[in-house]
Amino acid sequence: MSFFKKKEAEKPAETAAAAEEIDLSVGTAADVEEMMKKYDRESNVRIWEGVPKQVVRFIMAAFSIYSIVITLTYKGMQEVTLTAFLGLIIIIGYLSYPRKKGSVRVNYIPWYDIVIMVAGAGSLFYYTFNAEAIVKQASRVTENPLMVVLAVIAILSLMELCRRCVGLPILVVVGAILIYTFANVRFGKVIYDLFYAKTGIMNTPIRVCAQYIVVFIIFGAFLERTGIASFFINFANCAVGRFSGGPAKVAVIASALEGMASGSSVANTVGSGSITIPMMKRTGYKPEFAGAVEAAASTGGQIMPPIMGAAAFLMAEYIGVPYATVAVTAILPAVLYFAGIYIAVHLEAKKLGLRGIPKDQLPKVREIIKKVYLLLPLVVLVWLVSSGTRTMAGSAAISILVAIIVGLLNWIFSREDALTFGKFIDALEAGGRGTITVAAACAMAGIVAGCITSTGLASKLITAIISVSGGQAIIALFLTMVCCIVLGMGVPTTANYCIMASTCAPILTSPEIGIPTMAAHFFVFYFGIVADITPPVALAAYAGSAIAKSDPMKTGITATKLAIAAFIVPYIFALSPQMLFVDVDSVFQVVQICISALLGIFGIAAALNGFIFRKISVPLRILLGIGGLGMMIPGTLTDVVGLVLVAAVCVFEYLAAKRADSAPTPGEV
Repeated sequence: MSFFKKKEAEKPAETAAAAEEIDLSVGTAADVEEMMKKYDRESNVRIWEGVPKQVVRFIMAAFSIYSIVITLTYKGMQEVTLTAFLGLIIIIGYLSYPRKKGSVRVNYIPWYDIVIMVAGAGSLFYYTFNAEAIVKQASRVTENPLMVVLAVIAILSLMELCRRCVGLPILVVVGAILIYTFANVRFGKVIYDLFYAKTGIMNTPIRVCAQYIVVFIIFGAFLERTGIASFFINFANCAVGRFSGGPAKVAVIASALEGMASGSSVANTVGSGSITIPMMKRTGYKPEFAGAVEAAASTGGQIMPPIMGAAAFLMAEYIGVPYATVAVTAILPAVLYFAGIYIAVHLEAKKLGLRGIPKDQLPKVREIIKKVYLLLPLVVLVWLVSSGTRTMAGSAAISILVAIIVGLLNWIFSREDALTFGKFIDALEAGGRGTITVAAACAMAGIVAGCITSTGLASKLITAIISVSGGQAIIALFLTMVCCIVLGMGVPTTANYCIMASTCAPILTSPEIGIPTMAAHFFVFYFGIVADITPPVALAAYAGSAIAKSDPMKTGITATKLAIAAFIVPYIFALSPQMLFVDVDSVFQVVQICISALLGIFGIAAALNGFIFRKISVPLRILLGIGGLGMMIPGTLTDVVGLVLVAAVCVFEYLAAKRADSAPTPGEV
């Protein structure tokens, strides 16, 4: 019997005992809803029933249809489409989100919400129907008191909607920048820049939202209703379910696949976690570890190419590079992220002596192959965008049609996940509802960008960061990381990237700091995303803890440890862009970077877990961590030093564990 098999053979009794000590109960849908309402603004919605529910439902669906049609057909003034889009967002937003948590009565909206909704939407629609005349007046428009009042009402109503559905962190930043702007710039100019020009709420973030993001959100809603999440889980079960600690590895693979298209870490955690977390607990993982694995993997799905929660397409638009370049660039960082989680899960399973899922309980390969057509919408989307034959919005619209066809094929082939008329309306409704938070956050990002433009604050921020950092890029990166985590709290993936690209990326790409454009955008995107698992506002971790019935804060801390690659890799590719395959000299260098980085993430994961063949002492864990970091930093010298350290610790631990295994037990003859 080999060493590993012998060790596993000695574990069954211990594993069973450990499993008995773990509370195997899981949170219900009501538990998850209660947890999300406590922490997640987006989950705190009005309750509509009966006829009012159907009215609101069809309003949301109509908004989705309108957005698709306008995006694909309207070629006129952007001021018309954007103000109409924001006016509709205010209507469906105030129909969805109450003033505060807990202030919800069935089929009730207070009079003051109706006033805010009508006044805010009316101000924007006035601009819509008078756009040509307003644009001709240019900055003179603010000489009319009525136009100033309309602008103020629209901006305040959008800010209040953002507070309700996104939360306070981003609004605090907006408020502080507005105070600074009004203190340094003439009032009329600020109002014009923020509302009537394209430098404020109609800046790049909301333009991208109205033209691209909304269609991708609707696409994700239709894709979800084809049953692709179940397909990904079954595929992952078939691939890794039989291995040690299989359910946790299934969670990693399935969430990586599902998350790349979902565009929401929280939705992905709740969707796949309702299946994978109970499986992990039954296998023997502790509740906080089970919830953390799902949260970390679901969050990582947002950085997984080729979709990246639609952020890959937006990044290509922002940076001005082909989509294929972004997708290829994202491969190695994403592989390192999931490799780190997978290794941590494997080591934890070995430490606890956990087994995999019995073969007779796993899905059959032939059943999975029959469902491979579910991937068709994703394949079509990637192909259309990569080929350049269609615009991104057009590609997403065609992919929606393909998803509808796939839903009909489900009815023909299996009668499961068939796209009925009810599900069709549900998808449109979900698309409209999912756009509210994104649009509100993008509008705030536009305000921030407009204030920075009006005041010249960008150069001052760069000067301040350089002053604090002493010209050291690593310190500037750290300060930017903190900003991204704060701004990314509770913000969906696509809006998150729009905010980071508008506010934080320009700081890093400035000549004074000099981070390459691609690396800077990936850096801010990564740290905006990990806000979902970084306490104190770790929404994905809290969703996982609600299902696992674990402590939310412990689950968040564990998820942060599992996702350690997301906190290390961005620094490395920002300082050494070769990890993103930028400025690479040869194929050999690419191979060297890939192998050394993977070995490096193993060293770091093992150091954090504290187990390889047996429990590792603290000094050796430190050496493992240093060696792992050395191999993740591109460069032959650091690779060699890191490899020597990691290999030495692994060999030492292997030999020590083997000696301990062969040593006679006390009293043995």
